[in-house]
This record gives sequence, C-alpha cells and structure tokens, in this order.
Amino acid sequence: MKEMAESLAGLALGAPQVHLNLSLYPLLAGKDEAAGYVLLDDALEKNLARVTEISGNGSVPELAFENSSAERILLVDGDQLIGAKQNRVVYLSILVGAGKRIVIQVSCVEQGRWRYKSDAFSSSNSALFARARASKMSQVSASMRTTGRHASDQGAIWAAVAEKAHTLGHVTETMAMDDLFEARTRDLADYVRAFRTEPRQRGAVVAIDGRVAGMEFFDSAAAFARYFEKFVRSYAMDAIETKKDAVVAAAESDVRRFLEALQASGAERFAALGEGEDIRLSGERIEGAALMADGRVVHLAGYPRQ
Repeated sequence: MKEMAESLAGLALGAPQVHLNLSLYPLLAGKDEAAGYVLLDDALEKNLARVTEISGNGSVPELAFENSSAERILLVDGDQLIGAKQNRVVYLSILVGAGKRIVIQVSCVEQGRWRYKSDAFSSSNSALFARARASKMSQVSASMRTTGRHASDQGAIWAAVAEKAHTLGHVTETMAMDDLFEARTRDLADYVRAFRTEPRQRGAVVAIDGRVAGMEFFDSAAAFARYFEKFVRSYAMDAIETKKDAVVAAAESDVRRFLEALQASGAERFAALGEGEDIRLSGERIEGAALMADGRVVHLAGYPRQ
C-alpha cells in the first residue's frame, strides 16, 4: 500500500532505550508535521467533547460521543474511558469531525458494575494493556473481513482482564482493569521515568524480554509525545509480569525484520467509523491496523501474530 509504505520508509530507527526487560526503539521522521486533531484526553480535559451512555439504560458496546469544538478529535485504539455505568475501552482508532456527534464502538473492561458512577466519562492515563490490544485487534479485523462490522469479542476481553488480575494477584470486586493499573502504580512509574521521547519521534517499536511485542506510530511527533506515557504504561503492564533485575534488550535486526514484515503485509480498506479509512493489515507474522485521513497515516499500530 503506497501511503503506508511511504510513511514507514521515511522513518529512521533511533538508538534503543532500555529499562529492565522493556526496550523501545524510537521511530524518527525526517521532518515533522502538525497534528490536525486533538487527542481524546486533551479534548475531555478541556471540555471540547463529552462521552456518555447512549441512553439511560446504556449499551455495553456503544457510547455517544459529542465533539462540541471546532477541532477534530482522535480517539486512539485502546483508549480507556472511566465512569458512567462501567469503564470501557475504544477498540479502534476514530477521528471525529468538528461539531459531530457519533456513536462509537467500545468494549467493557469492568465486569462487576452496571450502575452509574457519573453522568459522563472521564479520560484515563491508562490504555488497554498491549497483549490484550493485539488480541482485540485480531478480533476486530476478523469481524470486519467476514461481516463488514466493527466488532470485538467482549468475552475474550473480559477473560484477558481476569487473567491479568490473577497473574498480578489483584482480583477486585468489579474486575476493573483500571484497578490493576492503580495497584501497580509504582512499578509503572519506574518504567515511565526510564523512557523519553526524542525530537521528531513519531512512534516506537517495543520489545519485552528481548522479543518484539509491537509498535505504534502517529503522523505527528507532538501527538506521539502527548500519548507517550499511556503508550509506555500499556506495554509496561505486560512487562511487569516477567521483569527481573537483569537488563534485556531486543536485537536491532529483529526490530528491522518486524518493520519490514509490517511494510510487506497485505492491506484491506474499510470505511472508518468517523472520518477517513480504516486499514487492516495482515501478513505471515504480523497483524496491524491504521487510520488514514487526508492522504496520510494518522495512527498505526502493529503486533506480531499471537
């Protein structure tokens, strides 16, 4: 796919940053471009948007999103929304036009609550942990290819959160994913402090225990920098399961092979839920998804096949 190839081909691989068993290889652009949107967290914090249940009774896989601003707003695959009748995560990247009101597709990450905690949702500094994001991406891509609908496997996501809770030894009353992040605040903070963004950095390839675990890319260095802490926390939540005192980094050759496989993967185009096109990527060893708008890749995430 021409646009995808051009976006990735123009990137340079920076020097790795490593903390214990988590390593990040920066993806650096030759020149930077301004983001033509506001990220979800900023939009909610500045009251540019409002997210609510679609009705008083609510619907687990759907929420109402109202953009009351003159800016476009980007919801990133994996973004968590806190409050209302239960916490949810966005399961595909969505670009909502200025002044638009749409129904967005979400998955629940809290099993034991179906009662109002607040009228509207607030943002979270945590996204769906990377391993579950990869599995969920595969589910959504399969649904789009076979039925044309954006749909995730809610049972599988609940199971992934429950498995994470048992692995970390922190099972709570409502099995809320957010509680797991809160319980590991110190560990996650150590990972976040260990990493930094570089000038013109639009993304990174991540490895856990020396094996490539995934990558993320934005069309703007400013957007990636704003998203960076959430990005690190998403992968660190998986890394803490196996962390040891020894430093373990991925080989640069493995990272380059991963990026080459991503560029060589097949691409299928679908209408996006908001603006632009939803691109589903598939290869022998890779699974990915991208949101394209205005002729450029706004957001891209990719993972090794599980």
